[in-house]
Amino acid sequence: MSSAFNENNYSLKMEKTIQSLKKDLTTLRTGRANAAMLDMIKVDVYGQLMPINQLASISVPEARLITIQVWDQGNVNHVDTAIKKSDLGINPQIDGALLRIRIPDLTEERRKDLIKILKNIGEKNKVSIRNIRRDANEELKKILKEKEISEDENKTFEKNIQKVTDENISIIDKILTDKEKEILQV
Repeated sequence: MSSAFNENNYSLKMEKTIQSLKKDLTTLRTGRANAAMLDMIKVDVYGQLMPINQLASISVPEARLITIQVWDQGNVNHVDTAIKKSDLGINPQIDGALLRIRIPDLTEERRKDLIKILKNIGEKNKVSIRNIRRDANEELKKILKEKEISEDENKTFEKNIQKVTDENISIIDKILTDKEKEILQV
């Protein structure tokens, strides 16, 4: 095989897409407390937007409770406001510098909304995987045109890239199915 094309680069890009999907899904509320739910929330303090985990300690002492110990008492209301403005649908209770967030049971309507969001996130990641495949195929066409690889090598590389693409799409489908079951679990 020729060294003009490195299919591992594209495989790694697809793996990074899967890791990104997993990280995105941790921010979805599933009825159980999860500190990662707060990762996307930014707080307007000190003249800039900062993630909560840079302003406070976040812990999950119970299955349906998140506690946030804010380090600077002056930022408690800013953190509270940022959480209330988020689309998580949760309201913290303030106790000095400590915020307690009870995670309520999900309503049937909210579960359906979460599944729509989940499918949307999944589809975006599948498109990313397909775009990586397209980039690989375009590079193959280019190096075939420059006669750096043979027709046979080109076909083999295309087949390998398609196989990796299919594997990654099925991994995404499995992750989405598992997350959907978690959301629907009452």
